[in-house]
Amino acid sequence: MISKIDVRMIGRMSVGWARGRFCYSHPSEMKPVGNEKLIGYITHYSIGVALAIPFVLGWAYFFGGPASPVWALAYGVATTVASVFFVYPSMGFGVFGMRSPEGIRAPLSSLANHLFFGVGMAVAVALA
Repeated sequence: MISKIDVRMIGRMSVGWARGRFCYSHPSEMKPVGNEKLIGYITHYSIGVALAIPFVLGWAYFFGGPASPVWALAYGVATTVASVFFVYPSMGFGVFGMRSPEGIRAPLSSLANHLFFGVGMAVAVALA
């Protein structure tokens, strides 16, 4: 049911962004680049950290204390919006990734992966 994240595609996309190309009509337009898998992992996890830090610091600033694990989980799940409305269309897969070969599995996989991100954030907040 859940498809694996293709970090090579994330690497290709992020290299395209660095070169000023932010949107592709079709994923085949993203040509392979050197070290794309490594670049994909670095990009993916850097974005995760970049999303987590403002949540934790912003929560403390605006609400005067640590975030609850429930809100951290909800925030993690909410980050799915970025992939279905920005990343998939940017890669040429369309909104929700519906033009991908995986069809509905693409956004469901994204939701599941971001659920795990939310769980990780919730555990971190609970242990802090």
